[in-house]
Amino acid sequence: MIIKLLSFIKHNFIKCSILFLFFLSSNSYSQCAGEDASLTICDIQDPANRNINLFNLLGGNPTAGGVWVDNSKPLEENEFNGILDAQALQNSGVYSYTYVQHSSVCVDNEATITVNIGPYTGVTSPNVSTCNDVESFNLFLAFDGTQLAPQQNGIWTANGNPATLLGSSINPKDLGVGTYSYTYTIAAVDSCPAQSATVSVSVFRKPISGNSDDFILCSTDNLAAYSNLNLNTRLQGQDPGGRWSEIESVTNEITSLNDNRINVQNIYNTRGPGIYEFTYTVLSTNPICTESKTTVKISIEEPLDFTGSTLVVNSDICETEIATATYTAILKKEPHSIPDGEYDVTYTISNSSTTVSNVVNGNFINGTFTFNVDTANLQAVGNYTFTITNIVYTNSYGVCTSILGTISDVLTISPLPRINSATVKIDPICKGLPAQVEISGDTNLTNGNYRITYNLSGNNTATNQQLDFTVTDGVGLFTIPANLIPNVGVNTNLDITNITNLTTGCTNTAALSKVFTVKPLPNVAAVVLSINNICLNKEATIQLSGLGSLTNITLDYSLSAANVISNQSVTLAVNSGNASFVIPASVLTNPGNTTFTLNTLLDNSDGCTAINLNKNQSFSVSAIPANPVGNNFNFCKNDLSTIASLTPNGSQYQWFDSASSTTVLSATTLLVTGTYYVKEVNSTGCESGRTAVSVTINTVDSPTLDTDGENFCGLDQPTIQNLSDKTTASGILYWFDAAANGNQLTSDTLLTEGMTYYGYNFSTATNCYSDALEVTVSLSNCNVTPDFFIPDGFSPNGDQVNDVFRIPKIEFIYPDFTLEIYNRYGNLMFKGNRDKPEWTGRNSDYNVGIDGIAPNGVYFYVLQFNKGDKKPVQGRLYLNR
Repeated sequence: MIIKLLSFIKHNFIKCSILFLFFLSSNSYSQCAGEDASLTICDIQDPANRNINLFNLLGGNPTAGGVWVDNSKPLEENEFNGILDAQALQNSGVYSYTYVQHSSVCVDNEATITVNIGPYTGVTSPNVSTCNDVESFNLFLAFDGTQLAPQQNGIWTANGNPATLLGSSINPKDLGVGTYSYTYTIAAVDSCPAQSATVSVSVFRKPISGNSDDFILCSTDNLAAYSNLNLNTRLQGQDPGGRWSEIESVTNEITSLNDNRINVQNIYNTRGPGIYEFTYTVLSTNPICTESKTTVKISIEEPLDFTGSTLVVNSDICETEIATATYTAILKKEPHSIPDGEYDVTYTISNSSTTVSNVVNGNFINGTFTFNVDTANLQAVGNYTFTITNIVYTNSYGVCTSILGTISDVLTISPLPRINSATVKIDPICKGLPAQVEISGDTNLTNGNYRITYNLSGNNTATNQQLDFTVTDGVGLFTIPANLIPNVGVNTNLDITNITNLTTGCTNTAALSKVFTVKPLPNVAAVVLSINNICLNKEATIQLSGLGSLTNITLDYSLSAANVISNQSVTLAVNSGNASFVIPASVLTNPGNTTFTLNTLLDNSDGCTAINLNKNQSFSVSAIPANPVGNNFNFCKNDLSTIASLTPNGSQYQWFDSASSTTVLSATTLLVTGTYYVKEVNSTGCESGRTAVSVTINTVDSPTLDTDGENFCGLDQPTIQNLSDKTTASGILYWFDAAANGNQLTSDTLLTEGMTYYGYNFSTATNCYSDALEVTVSLSNCNVTPDFFIPDGFSPNGDQVNDVFRIPKIEFIYPDFTLEIYNRYGNLMFKGNRDKPEWTGRNSDYNVGIDGIAPNGVYFYVLQFNKGDKKPVQGRLYLNR
């Protein structure tokens, strides 16, 4: 170790050799590390041994500046300052420390101090004790902790019963109650003799509170039998004289120190199910051992109620899936809550011949228990009933039986539908109509809904078409949509390739075919209807053209609107594509527009009918209108009434400004006082005579305003009544806040600066208003200049009191005033006027770098009155938040 250390020191000295050589004098080689020396310490407890300067122990003439090495430590930790704390050495023995100088500095460059540390067994405590429930007691705890601790390299011996000693530890629990002696010995070192110390340990008995016999009950048990339960009977091996208590006094069953009886029935009645803990405490008769406690648990459980729970076994399959199917069952707890956790669930699987029972273990999570179902019992077509027969919460004591009710589900393994041997019937159909298909005969189709996939070929083609149909008593009916069979011919083939039971979802291939015929329809695309308007009591002639090659037809038609008949049939011969017939006047008794609708056209040669034609043609049946009934009219000038304001009105009425005029007046023609004439013209061109109507346009003079009547002083708080007092009106005067759709103002409404008011004369004789008198009010017509109060401060702190700086009423007396506020540095903080009279204590308008908030302090204002020759004033105010 010394060699390694010297190499280490040499390496570091060489790195700095230039620096050392610079400082060396011509006498450097006369320095050395001194001579070896030794020191024996037998009285290690002497405080002087905590600070031993090893340099002072060196012989010869040692030179300072070297390095001390503790030879008992590894190389990377052994360098220290040469001041030895001998009391810090935990063991007695021989220690050596080497003082080292670099070889280039001193010829005799190392010296060793040998230190012999004598034995020290410490000072024992006079009274050492422990309790017999302690399984390990360190004998070193028997020494006086206020004295220097004994060294650790001694040997303990038992003064009797040595088997209980393990190193420095004893087992009081194995020793039992009593007093035991042990000696600690450390061998001699150099001239220091061996030392020993004997300790005495007393073991005291801990009180025994016994072993508990917990009591577990179900709420359905006879709890009344335990209405006076002696808790002492739920303990074994306890010391007498203890006392019972309850944790947190949940039930208040323990009422005194001597009470040992509880009422289990009352606990359940008042507290419900749960775990109730009662503690038996036996106090210690000695100061060493602590009291002993044993807790007895009274557990009351309630049966879990699964009534109303549901079971869903996923999912129904078809017989082809039996080999690969897997099943998941989901049990949902409703509506009662249960704790999450682990449960054992027993269920049965039943079909028409067998019943098997299974138990699965899993967890209810948020009221849901999911488990996988063994497929071994689900290997054939049929209905399987799953029934829950028991549910046990594994975290419970299992003393209660769960309430289940009926919890079941049916899993169905369904057969494939089969129709290859069925009989198919399709009658010939006319073009544009769906084809009715009937399937019957040899099938296994049960009543229900099915879906087929089919193809059409031949005259009409379509692939992978699907449609749904219902089977009743072995017969299925469905239609092929007309849009899939637009082409006529005797060779359209229906091929059914697949069938699915929509109830079970089971699908099977099919090979079932049938050929059917599509007959042509009469061509009515070019048919045109023509009907002239008629007058009342005249017949109407219906003309049809564009009938093509048809020779004999039967029509079905209807009339609607003014005249109504339905499902009228007429057979007609067709010549060169044209035919006509007459609707008699006897069915056209009502004047007005009548609509003729051609519903169907039957080609009598092949029996096919073009249906839903909905070819319409309207015609009018008009009567000679009577002269209109007219009334005389009175309007107000401001109503701006027009021809549209007169009655009768409507598109059949025409108005003229004279009895002989041929110019019809438009609905927007503005009325004037005079006579107007009206007549009725119907859609057939029949006209009535003209009726004269008298029109009178009433006017009302507008009110007038006195000279300067719009000027007021705001200090007087003028109202609408004050404005009325300055107005001359010929009728009743009303004021509004807008020229159109305004609000009528009451006489006590305060006037507002710069607001325009609209005054109207109202004539009770004609119920007409005049044109508006517009008055824009000024409230600055104050002829007095009284002194007014200028505040000397404000507090903008948001408390709604004195939060702004404002000069009261100045806007009325000096409406053109300006106000400037400066801080003490002359920076403009605020500039106000009539539109901006209040300073809030911010400088947002004139930012001078203080973040918008004016600080507390004194500010200066300049007030310009701008009225007459009144001079501006200056002053100061105080802002205090």
